[in-house]
Amino acid sequence: MQFTIERETFLKALTRVQGIIEKRHTIPILANVLIQADQEKIEFTATDLEVGVKSFYSANIKKEGKVTISAKKIFEIIKELPNKEISFSVKENFWVEIKCGKSVFNLVGLSAEEFPKFPEIRNINKNEMNSLVFKEMIDKTIFSVSNDETKYNLTGIYFKAEDNNILSMVSTDGHRLSMIKKKLDNLNPDFFQGFILPKKGIYEIRKLIEDSEEVLNIGVSDNNFIVNTGNTTLVMRLVDGEFPDYSRVVPQKIENPAVINRDEFMHALKRISVLSSEKSKGVKIKFESGLLELSSSNPDLGDAHEELDMTYTGPEITIGFNAKYIIDILQVMNDEFVSLHLKDNLSPGLIEADENKDFFSVIMPMRL
Repeated sequence: MQFTIERETFLKALTRVQGIIEKRHTIPILANVLIQADQEKIEFTATDLEVGVKSFYSANIKKEGKVTISAKKIFEIIKELPNKEISFSVKENFWVEIKCGKSVFNLVGLSAEEFPKFPEIRNINKNEMNSLVFKEMIDKTIFSVSNDETKYNLTGIYFKAEDNNILSMVSTDGHRLSMIKKKLDNLNPDFFQGFILPKKGIYEIRKLIEDSEEVLNIGVSDNNFIVNTGNTTLVMRLVDGEFPDYSRVVPQKIENPAVINRDEFMHALKRISVLSSEKSKGVKIKFESGLLELSSSNPDLGDAHEELDMTYTGPEITIGFNAKYIIDILQVMNDEFVSLHLKDNLSPGLIEADENKDFFSVIMPMRL
């Protein structure tokens, strides 16, 4: 196996696989990237058995073949090489020689035969989806995903098609819930079943479409979710579990919610939470006619208090919330004003944009 490739192209390919590589090294070959030279292209494949990626790039192929090599080490080497053409060749016993200018590296490789097979994707219904829409839906739900591995059915985003070609994505960690809905054309029938996308896979999708405005192809096959962007195919195993019935915890909207300037509210929360408990980030919020009061106290540090103008004509309510949870929500919204629906001081609060109603988030109150 032998080929030459531009350093920028090589680096881009290796950067794409770094987040997927198995970090714990429970199976040594999962720390490797599979590099395959075939006709006029080089194919790079990485997997941790839960999430896998395969992408191809043009190169000058002198001899076809395939080998696996440490993804971390080859990435570190290519990253530091000058921006020149790189020569890559496989010697006996899977030793790999990399040349660039006057630099020569010899690395130990492993046989490609030991590398796990990439899932075969055949006869699936593909759905086109704008990458900007997918990016927005991920950004507005990923922060509410649970980090508790024992609650495995909450460690991902619930993805489901609904009537009238509405696609919904929902996440919750038990303390907060986020939901966004978008209308798409001709939704895939497979999406109406509903399934949970793993958090790691979602982050990889987000990285894949970071600077993209192209149309993606997405689909489901054999308990795998597939994303295709032209030269890259990302496959992730769906989370095995039932997502909770989130409709039971979404409070009814009230007729006269508090309408607050989003930017002012967010920065006030950041200031006030400086003196809140490091662990709970609890902030007391008082609603009264036309006025919002924020306060926090910490016996070891002191206390803080701030008032904001708002539009509100409901009953006086004093309630405690985790400030970080509200800040996370406000940071992913773009509207000038947000509406906060509160029934009483014991019920969860619902936050949505004052005009754009396709996204909302629910937060459980806390005792202070």
